[in-house]
Amino acid sequence: MCGIIGYIGSRPSCPILVNGLRRLEYRGYDSAGVAILGDDRVNTIKDAGKITRLAEILEKKPMSGTVGIAHTRWATHGVPSKINAHPHMDPTETIAVVHNGILENFYTLRKRLSKEGSVFKTDTDTEVIAHLIARFYTDSLEEAVLKCLAEIEGAYGLAVVSSRDPDKIVGARNGSPLVVGIGEGENFVASDVAAILEHTRQVIYLNDREMVVLKRDGIQVMNLDNVQIEREPEHVEWDLEAIEKGGFDHFMQKEIFEQPRTIRDAMSGRIVLETGKAHLGGLNIPIDVLQQLQRIVITACGTSWHAGLIGEYMIEDHARMPVEVEYASEFRYRHPIVDEGSLVIVISQSGETLDTLAAMREAQRNGAQVMGICNVVGSTIARESQGGIYTHAGPEIGVASTKAFTSQITVLSILSLLLGRIRGRLSKKNGSQLIQGLLALPEKVQSILDQADKIREIAEVYADNNNFLYLGRGYNYPVALEGALKLKEISYIHAEGYPAAEMKHGPIALIDRNMPVVFIAIRDSAYEKVVGNIQEVKSRQGRIIAIATEGDELIDKWAEHVIYLPDTLEPLTPILSVIPLQLLAYYIAVKRGCDVDQPRNLAKSVTVE
Repeated sequence: MCGIIGYIGSRPSCPILVNGLRRLEYRGYDSAGVAILGDDRVNTIKDAGKITRLAEILEKKPMSGTVGIAHTRWATHGVPSKINAHPHMDPTETIAVVHNGILENFYTLRKRLSKEGSVFKTDTDTEVIAHLIARFYTDSLEEAVLKCLAEIEGAYGLAVVSSRDPDKIVGARNGSPLVVGIGEGENFVASDVAAILEHTRQVIYLNDREMVVLKRDGIQVMNLDNVQIEREPEHVEWDLEAIEKGGFDHFMQKEIFEQPRTIRDAMSGRIVLETGKAHLGGLNIPIDVLQQLQRIVITACGTSWHAGLIGEYMIEDHARMPVEVEYASEFRYRHPIVDEGSLVIVISQSGETLDTLAAMREAQRNGAQVMGICNVVGSTIARESQGGIYTHAGPEIGVASTKAFTSQITVLSILSLLLGRIRGRLSKKNGSQLIQGLLALPEKVQSILDQADKIREIAEVYADNNNFLYLGRGYNYPVALEGALKLKEISYIHAEGYPAAEMKHGPIALIDRNMPVVFIAIRDSAYEKVVGNIQEVKSRQGRIIAIATEGDELIDKWAEHVIYLPDTLEPLTPILSVIPLQLLAYYIAVKRGCDVDQPRNLAKSVTVE
C-alpha cells in the first residue's frame, strides 16, 4: 500500500521523483524518501511525515543525479519514523531499495542474516532485501536481485539501484502492482500510472513473478527464472486532468460531484431501451454457461463489499438465482465450496486489492467461472479474471471511495438485467423499465448534489458528536453500512450501520439525546416498518436525520432534519440514497479539521494482508 517511483534518463531525477510521490501520496503518507545516484554513491534523504515535509528538506538540500528511486510509506513493519522510512540501504550503502508489500519469512531471514554478521538499523522487512542483494552481488545488479527474490516469500513490488551498477534500475513484482513507463531516452517504474502520466502514456504492466531492468535506452522484462519476455506497451487513455482537483477543495469532494458523469459512463453502450436488454462485451462467458449457473458468489472488501450486497439483492430479484456475498479476506481461507456451476464475481476499485485477488485465484483453482468488476484498466484482476466489467469511473484519488461505489452498483444493476433477461426471469417490459430508471439517474443525482449547502448545514450541527447510528432496510441496509463507513474513515467518528429492525436487538440501548440516528426512510416496500423504527428512536429522544422521498411530508413530524431524494425504482435507490451520506461525512470531516483525502492509518489500494 506504499507508493514507488523510479526514473532513469538525462533529466534531473529529483523533481520527477518528488512530483511522482505527490501523485502517489494517497497510497501512503507515513513517511517518504528518495535515493539518487551521484558521484559514485547513493545519496538518500528521507523523513517521517507527508511529501511536503520531504519537499521542504530537498529545497534546502538539493540532490543532483539522473537516476533515482523514491517511496511514500504506509507502515506495516515498524512504526512511521525517519529511520524506518524508505529507501533502505545495505551495510556498504551502495544499494538502495524501495518496497511495497510484506515479506512473510522476514523474521527467519533477519535472524539468519544477523547470525551471519548483518547489523540491522531499522524495524522494517525491506532492509532484509537490501542485505540479501548485497550478499549476492558480484558484477550484475539484476543477477543479485534474482538470487534475493529466490530467498524471499510474500508480496512485493520493489525498485533497486546501486552505485556499483549505476546505469540501471531493477524492478520486480509479486502481489504488489508495478508499471513500467516507456519514454524517449528515459524510462520509469512506479506502483501506479498516476505517478508517471505527465511524462509518458506508454506503459507495461508487470505480472507476478516478473522483473524489469530499466536503462536509458530501453527495458528488459524477464521472469524470475531469467527468461526474457516480449511485451508490447499499452496506451493510457485518461488525461492528467483526471488526477487534478479541478477547483475543488479535496479530491473526495470532486469525486462526489463527478457522479452524474461517472454513472452515465458506467452504463454507456451497455443497455438498449427498445429491447430491454443489456450488452456486456467483456464478460467472456458464453450465454449458455450463464443460463446454466447454479449460484453466484460475490467477494470483495470494504466499500466494494457493500456494493456486492446490493448486487446480491438485485440479481436475486431480477434473475431469481441464489447469491452469496463474502468478505474476500475470509473467503480465501475457509475452503469455499465453488465449482464449475458457480460464478464468482470479484469487485475491487483498484483491481489490485490483495485479499480480493487471492480470493479470485482460490475460486479459479476450484474450477469456478470468475469475472471481475474493477475500475483500473490493466490491473491484475482485470488481466487474470476470465472476463469482467470495467466501471469507467476514472481515477479515484480520495482514499474514501465514492464514485467507484455508485459505478459498481450501476454495473451490477446492468449485470442483473442481463442475467434476468437471458434466464427468462425478467420480461422485456420490466427490463425496459429498469433501463429507463438507469438513464434517469444522472439527472437525479445532480438534483441531490444541488442540495449540498443544506447538507453542509446539517453536518455542522453534528460535527462534534462522537457516535452515530445509520439504519436502513432492504436495498438500503448496505447503504447504511456504507454511510457509517464513510463517516468513520474520514472524520474518525464512531459510527455503526444496521438493518433498521435490528436496532431493537441491542443498539437501541445507545439511544439518547446525544445520539444522531440517520434513517434511510424512502418510500419503498419497507417504508412503514422504517417509520415505526423512527418513532421508537424519537420516543427515546434520539436526534433523527432522515433520507426521504420527495413529497413525503410525514417524515417532518419525527425527524429534526430531512434530505429529500427524487423517486426511482426500488433496486436503484442505493445510487441516490448514498449521495447525501457521502456529503454528510465529507462536510463533518471538513468541519472537524480532518485530512479528508488522506485519513489517518488508511491507504487507497490495500495490496497487503
